Amino acid sequence: MTVTQRLYEAARPIWEACHAHPFVTGIGDGTLEVEKFRYFLLQDYLYLFDYARVFAWGVVKARSPELMRFFSANVDAILGGEMKIHRAYMARLGITEEQVFAVRPALPNLSYTNYMLSAAAAGGPAEIVAAILACSWSYAEIGTRLAARPGALEHPFYGEWVQGYSSEEYQETNRALVERMDALAAGCSEEEYRRLEEIFVACSRYELGFWEMAWKLEA
Repeated sequence: MTVTQRLYEAARPIWEACHAHPFVTGIGDGTLEVEKFRYFLLQDYLYLFDYARVFAWGVVKARSPELMRFFSANVDAILGGEMKIHRAYMARLGITEEQVFAVRPALPNLSYTNYMLSAAAAGGPAEIVAAILACSWSYAEIGTRLAARPGALEHPFYGEWVQGYSSEEYQETNRALVERMDALAAGCSEEEYRRLEEIFVACSRYELGFWEMAWKLEA
């Protein structure tokens, strides 16, 4: 069993709870209140800047030009790629970037990003990818599952979100992270693996908490 297969199995119960969460299922069947999605959009936009900073730690910690380029390309993919989904919805909802930065991150959001940044600062490239992968991989799974639901891709409002996270471009970016995790963790000791699992499972729990935070519109 590969390292990522072990990580996946360790987080599986948490991810299944994410798939079953009413916020996620509400995107899939189109019943999610727009107010809740708007809240999520604002918080997630703030989150993505810190997510990009975690990748930037990888540029600092990398010991080869190839690995530096890998982390740098992902910073660009987030700031110039994944955020396109958010900006498209912000335009539809009449939200400016200035308005986003007037919003304070909710405590679960702040806790999550601080945890990832702390793991990145204390660890090396493998720990950095472990912190990143829980978000990327769970969204890839959510996008794929929602895309399989009848009408989800064609929904006039949420269809664009489902299309973005089920797209081949996003799936390929995530597959590259999975492969990188296995490459970086190749030959790691059981103790080293346990640290990666601790980070990956903790970030998976934070992902579930993020959906709950948006569902409850936490102040």
